[in-house]
Amino acid sequence: MRFSRAIILFAAVIATLSACSSGDDKADNVAKPSSQAPASSAAPTGGAGSKEPCALLSAEAVGKVVSLQGVTSAPGPVQDHAANGGKAKSCVYSAGGKELGALAVTSFEGKKLKPAEMVTALKKAKAGAKDVAGIGEGAVYYVTGENKTATLATAELVGGVPVLVNYTGPAKMTQEMMVPLVKTAVDAN
Repeated sequence: MRFSRAIILFAAVIATLSACSSGDDKADNVAKPSSQAPASSAAPTGGAGSKEPCALLSAEAVGKVVSLQGVTSAPGPVQDHAANGGKAKSCVYSAGGKELGALAVTSFEGKKLKPAEMVTALKKAKAGAKDVAGIGEGAVYYVTGENKTATLATAELVGGVPVLVNYTGPAKMTQEMMVPLVKTAVDAN
């Protein structure tokens, strides 16, 4: 459950950042999740980045990176942020009853956010965040102590819509381990 919570927290950070990026700095307008579907719920369809996260990154690819067999994937939490248009979908990867990480895809329909601005905002919000070259239109890697997780996030435009793609795993996952996972997801989006 740690990674599912990290995805929800990441979506909240993105909601806050996109509200700031759009020039809206009133705290009342920071997006709050309007719904959180259980893991068995289907994600919304349509729009940019509408492919399901589990279709973007296979359980086998995650298993190869973490050197485990029998990795499975299942749809994770879905969050729609009405205030900023963010629609977050996720996929949770596990093996042997333990969560190994999660892939989240958040699209911002109707927003004029630039990928570079989104990555810059993440870097400012996350202490110790480092730029990662060669993925999407900019990427950042950071480790958080509060959740004991590592995240690699990238931003891109898909059909003219700003989209964030991130993988969050245990803090011991290095940037080098996460790059092929996020790159695979971005290439498939």
